[in-house]
Amino acid sequence: MRFSITRPLAALASIAALVSPVFGEQKLASQALKTCQANSGFSASLFNVQYLPESGRANVDIVAVSTIQGKIIFDVAISAYGYQIITATVDPCNSGLLGLCPMTAGKIPLNFTLPVDKDAVAQIPSIAYNFPDIDAKVRVRINMTDGDDAGKSVACVEAEITNGKTVDLAGVKWATAIVAAFALTSSAFVSGLGHHNAASHVAANALSLFGYFQAQAMLGLTGVPLPPAVMGWTQDFQWSMGIIKVNFMQNIFTWYQRATGGTPSMLFDSLATVSVQVQKRALDVADLGVGLARRSMAYMPKTISEPMDQAMNHALLKRGNIQTDTGSYVVYGIQRAAFRASIESTNLFMTSLVFFCVLVVITIICVAGWKGYCEVAAQKGWMKHDTFLDFRNGWFTVLKGILFRITLIGFPAMTVMCMWEFTQIDSTAEVVLAIFFFLGMLVTLGWAAFKVIRIARRSVVMHQNPAFILYSDPQALNKWGFLYVQFRASAYYFIVPTLGYTVAKGMFVAFGQNNGTAQAVGFLIIEAAALIAATVMRPWMDRKTNWFNIAICIMNFINAIFLLMFTEVFNQPPLVTGVIGLILWISNSIFSLVYLLMLICSTIFVFFRENPDSRYQYMADDRTSFMKSQTHLTTTTELDALAATARGDKSGFKGLDLDDDAESMSSDSLRRQTELQPGMPAGGAGLHFTNAPPRSPVDPAMPLFPSESRNTPGPQYGEKPGVNFDHRGPSPSPYGGPQGGNASLTPQYRALNNASPWQRGAGYEH
Repeated sequence: MRFSITRPLAALASIAALVSPVFGEQKLASQALKTCQANSGFSASLFNVQYLPESGRANVDIVAVSTIQGKIIFDVAISAYGYQIITATVDPCNSGLLGLCPMTAGKIPLNFTLPVDKDAVAQIPSIAYNFPDIDAKVRVRINMTDGDDAGKSVACVEAEITNGKTVDLAGVKWATAIVAAFALTSSAFVSGLGHHNAASHVAANALSLFGYFQAQAMLGLTGVPLPPAVMGWTQDFQWSMGIIKVNFMQNIFTWYQRATGGTPSMLFDSLATVSVQVQKRALDVADLGVGLARRSMAYMPKTISEPMDQAMNHALLKRGNIQTDTGSYVVYGIQRAAFRASIESTNLFMTSLVFFCVLVVITIICVAGWKGYCEVAAQKGWMKHDTFLDFRNGWFTVLKGILFRITLIGFPAMTVMCMWEFTQIDSTAEVVLAIFFFLGMLVTLGWAAFKVIRIARRSVVMHQNPAFILYSDPQALNKWGFLYVQFRASAYYFIVPTLGYTVAKGMFVAFGQNNGTAQAVGFLIIEAAALIAATVMRPWMDRKTNWFNIAICIMNFINAIFLLMFTEVFNQPPLVTGVIGLILWISNSIFSLVYLLMLICSTIFVFFRENPDSRYQYMADDRTSFMKSQTHLTTTTELDALAATARGDKSGFKGLDLDDDAESMSSDSLRRQTELQPGMPAGGAGLHFTNAPPRSPVDPAMPLFPSESRNTPGPQYGEKPGVNFDHRGPSPSPYGGPQGGNASLTPQYRALNNASPWQRGAGYEH
């Protein structure tokens, strides 16, 4: 029968050709043989078959174990994407397979070349040689033709077919990594030039896209059955989880594990003698092998069989590569991703951990090097003296903020790998490292989130607006801004559910390796909650950024639905599973390509515009009104220090640090102004301290922003219209004076008496 689904697959192949060019010779190959029947009398520890259409011959290398004796026939069925395309019956006696006619019990090593009939070759469509990650398999049932079992199936084996073409390409990995790094670096560079609005948009989009890459990688780390195209596609993003192979590092990790009392796996050293089954199902075949072993142990004494049974249970629940009773290995989930990356599973945790540490070290070196270059360039006259002045003056605070952001980026990878290491226990030292890094990162990010919430709440109390202190203090913005700049000011707390989302997904991936269905259901619930929260709350900074992230949430939710279908809980036909795998790969590849191009264009445009901020709409929370350069406050800082000396303050002037506790929540002059009672002289006579909550030094009778209308004041942050709010006129001033106070608050008066340095010389006098 001809390949009846050639036409629709040809359309998909044209798309696949864009990402998987055809190189090298055409071939069809299989490298593992697995059993597909209980009590199968034929299995293989080594199976390597390769068919080259140019030669018309198939090279076969098998080490098989048989319990079958007698004459047999092979019923062969070839299927693609769950659709059966070829069926044939092969008699080994008529095909020249003398070693199998008749079949004898025992270990059967076979190494031969088999000519392939031209009629059989004609039934293979040309697309089978070129379509990447083709989902094809050959199932062979061995039926007896003589003896008491004549006509019965005594064995069933199945082999996955590959053509050597895949979407798991190094070019895709490099391209996605370079674009993400370019966008993040560009945002930092543009921010240093003072274009904070453009920088925050580019950084927010880059972080969201990076999170999407990590979500794709997590799909490939689950123990759920995955079609070949999905396995190849998700492998393209495993670099975002730190799964990157460097040969000399692997040797160091193996040595370190041995030195700390562990036993490294040597799976790749045994590939010449045994096969590795890259499982599309978690433990089905492993359970089948264990079942066969247990039935054979039923004839042994209990003193022998019971310890062996307990050992097999422990081996399946603990760590390491699973080995069937035939000698072949089974990898799935996280081990599957490690095997496809050519990394020993016992080295995977250290690989991810070390690459995170390398990223941190490289970042520190680059920031320190850029600081040194800027200083030299300013002294030599290679650039203007005030270029990157904010960065040069506060580069250490900027470095802290960058390291916090890298911690946030690496948190999903470390969550998965550290938790998974708790189940593997590769060595005691590695478990200690896992505990230290996971708890350290979790506590660090949790403490940073707590600081942001505390700062925002104090800003609401003092200024009726969370954006005031969050964005007016350069130290708070540079140190903690990585947690909240991508959100609108009123959604400053959204980093908390974001961290919870990451930890929850990491727990399902790490602890649910043996139960793919539980992982799929957990992913579905988590992604549904994330999608609902994103669409209802819309916490990001503006409309475009909200839709950008909502689209990512939609794709993640659709992928979770597909993941649940891959578990076959709905008992759908295999053809449906195969088609869904293609849809997931193609839809996500198109989505990624579109957003990568959008990110590249928006990042490049930033460098070719005289004012990049003009490309983006200013935020509704008026954060740009509070963002003041540290250099603009030099005069104010000097005057405050002079005033502190004149007053005889022993502590002197402490500078601006609005992001900390009550002592540093505002400058000394700002705090003194809030402590002055109405009518008291500014010289300090008659000062009266109270325990009243802090109040903003900004006169509520005047508009907070120059662009607001003085005739139509609006309600304060968090205040409902009609509650303690008079639409007929301005609120009374807390500084005394006549009701309404506007008569005395001339620009000259405010310039001399406004204690907040953020509003002097910043357009608030007009």
